[in-house]
Amino acid sequence: MKRAIFMLGLGTLLLTAVSGTVAIAGGSKDLLPATISDKYRTECASCHLAYPPALLPLASWRRLMGNLDNHYGVDASLEPAEVLEISRWLEPLAGTYKKVREEPQDDRITNATWFVREHRKIEAEVWLRPSIKSAANCAACHTTADEGNYNDKFVRIPK
Repeated sequence: MKRAIFMLGLGTLLLTAVSGTVAIAGGSKDLLPATISDKYRTECASCHLAYPPALLPLASWRRLMGNLDNHYGVDASLEPAEVLEISRWLEPLAGTYKKVREEPQDDRITNATWFVREHRKIEAEVWLRPSIKSAANCAACHTTADEGNYNDKFVRIPK
């Protein structure tokens, strides 16, 4: 079974992975799995960042994939076969490590306890800057987020 375990702590990312993901230490490698589903990239990452599956627990991914007709206020419906294909890719890669077992409110990564703790020093008005727009726009500050790399040395908070 593919399982990823990672720890986010004081700006240091540590990922130990087994089968299907790239191991990282100090955030120097990708958090994204070694192979990204083409359907996930085409359907999900066409609207937002291809969030690493390990950032949410399995139950959250299941709810998200089961409610695509109301995906945070947007109808992101897919054909049942597409939902199944993406789900089969996401589920084995879902977060199972201690800090991600907790299901965040509304299944939002930005509501996860670890996310709030990691971003606690960011003032609320920073998220509202036109160059950022929301806390869900990881790539606005994490310049290598599209590669799955969230290392602090690649953070640039835009004005």
